[in-house]
Amino acid sequence: MIFKSIQSSLIAIVVSVVCIATVVIVSVAINEHESAFAMSSEKGVTGITRALGEQLQEQPISASRQQTLINNFSLYPNIIYAGYLTSNQAESKAIAVSLQYVSRFEKTTIAKAKESIVPFIQNPQAGSYYTDDFLITVSNVTQDANIEDVSAWIVVVSDIRRAMRETRINLLFHLMPYIAVITLFFLILTILLVNRLIRPLLTLCEFTKQVEQTGNYSLRVEQQGSEELLVLQHNINQLMSTISAELSKNQKNTKALMVQQETMTKLANYDSLTGLPNRQFVMDNLKLELTRAKRSEQNIALLFFDLDGFKNINDSLGHETGDKLLIAVAQRVQDVLREGDLVARLGGDEFLIVPDKSTNLNDVDSIDLAKRLLAAFDKPFAVDTIDLQVGLSIGIANADEVDFDLSELIGNADIAMYRSKANGRGTYTVFRPEMSGDNKRKLALSNCMLNAIESGDFAAVYQSKLNAFGNVTGFEALLRWHHPELGAISPDEFIPIAEQGGKIHALTAWIFRQVFSDVAALLAMTREDIKVSINLSAHDLHNQDLYPYIVQLFKEYKVKPKNIEFEVTESALLESFEVSDKFFKKVSLLGCSIALDDFGTGYSSLSYLTQIRVDKLKIDKQFILHLDTSERSRLVTRTIIDLAKRLDLETCAEGVENQFQQNYLLNYGCNEFQGFFYGKPMPLADLQMASLTWAEKFNLQDQPT
Repeated sequence: MIFKSIQSSLIAIVVSVVCIATVVIVSVAINEHESAFAMSSEKGVTGITRALGEQLQEQPISASRQQTLINNFSLYPNIIYAGYLTSNQAESKAIAVSLQYVSRFEKTTIAKAKESIVPFIQNPQAGSYYTDDFLITVSNVTQDANIEDVSAWIVVVSDIRRAMRETRINLLFHLMPYIAVITLFFLILTILLVNRLIRPLLTLCEFTKQVEQTGNYSLRVEQQGSEELLVLQHNINQLMSTISAELSKNQKNTKALMVQQETMTKLANYDSLTGLPNRQFVMDNLKLELTRAKRSEQNIALLFFDLDGFKNINDSLGHETGDKLLIAVAQRVQDVLREGDLVARLGGDEFLIVPDKSTNLNDVDSIDLAKRLLAAFDKPFAVDTIDLQVGLSIGIANADEVDFDLSELIGNADIAMYRSKANGRGTYTVFRPEMSGDNKRKLALSNCMLNAIESGDFAAVYQSKLNAFGNVTGFEALLRWHHPELGAISPDEFIPIAEQGGKIHALTAWIFRQVFSDVAALLAMTREDIKVSINLSAHDLHNQDLYPYIVQLFKEYKVKPKNIEFEVTESALLESFEVSDKFFKKVSLLGCSIALDDFGTGYSSLSYLTQIRVDKLKIDKQFILHLDTSERSRLVTRTIIDLAKRLDLETCAEGVENQFQQNYLLNYGCNEFQGFFYGKPMPLADLQMASLTWAEKFNLQDQPT
């Protein structure tokens, strides 16, 4: 815990270094002092021994005098024992201690000292020797030269280690005050210097703690200290500026994200046009409500409705007007509903109402609500200064009839709504079990569709197209289904079923192969430059396998691309514009033609005509149908023909049914004609005979061949 801060760590390190340095210095000094002391003691003992030896060489010296001289070692407190050794080789005398000095040391020390010189008595060698406890000095004493074979030595035992301990203690005793004062001085000085050096870092620590506590990243640290600290403080200030800027940016982004999240939540749960809950929202809530209702044995009723005549308004006046009408419808419906009733837009012109109060077949609440809705729509809607009249077709279904299953409940309400349309529109219908027969028919048709393809129940028929001279310019291939039990089934019925059931690709593949196999016969009965048209849906345009399949058919049947034309409705084209554009570019490179079907009914914007490759505009039959009764239809038709001419496109009028329509189109320069006036779609075998009457409709004498 003591080293939690840099300051305490640095001080501890410095104190440790100073103390270690002091100990090392004192140890070195003591060792040097002891070495000098040992050397001095050794020289001193050697010098004393030599001096004594010289005195002992004087002749004649009495024994008492010799003892007196050797007793002079008592003047040296460190000398424990001294002995004078002599030997006479002439008389064969061994070495003997003739004189000795014994100090007043403890008996054990004296005994140990005597013990230590035994080796030297036996074999004396001049010099100084250290044992574990003593310094032993041996000096040779040379006798008179006239006396041969006589040797003498002085052996001195000194307790130098005790003396060294005493001198070490004395030295430390005298040095300690100076060591303590100097060490304390350097410690205080070091602490002051460390505090001064560390103060900017402490300031930084306090600054960061303040930032952490306040969360204020606009604070800045005061710059002071050494160059490195100035750089660090500058970098910290720069970092604070960056963090402050990023926080400001993040706060703005967070606000934007919160707004976007609210918007996304609203888009996910509410219709962007009307502001009503959308399909996803109401379905999720209905699942929960159905679960609660089933648990509490209560019923839930649904009112499912769409607008009668909305498609005509959308097609004739444009989507912008249609959108404004939907907004007005949503507002009027909400005005009719009670508090707690839920209305949602499922898509297009379809709406769903969940009354707040549970209803059943015996309850009149849902029927009363349906009547109030129908009555509210008796009054027209004012949109862009135009009064628009739309009605409602309402279907009512109850949850207890389907065991509170959501899919079946919605399905029953949808079936009841379509029954209202079949009954003349502008009315309501409560679902009855027998109404599900229509739904079962759809399911049965969907289930047997693939088998019908394999068993040959589908057939291709062709409707002719003529030019202004009555010559055949091509045929439109159409699909027909004759069910062995149900009889003829209209394309308007089975095509949507095929699209919903995922079988449209199989039908498209079948009609393509049938047409390609019939092209040779069609060319043989007419001319080689005709075009056979094949219709494509939005589902076909998204089929990535379609283009390779077409290329394969061209190779397999050896059909020329110039004899094939693809027709796609304006709504299908714009539903997937980019995908359609890619497909059209590829088939155009092959040499095929592209016709835009039902032109004029889909969208008010025509900018796409400048962005996509098409060769022909087919005028929708709803304009042709009213040429003899509606000035507006005549104006739209003339405008489409004029637009096509200016864009260098051909025009084809479909749905021609009488002479007036044909003559009107001829006068304004329409290129192609198609309709019941020239013949209904027919099988390949019947086309040859029908071709004899095509030109007669134009009443032209000289027909180019």
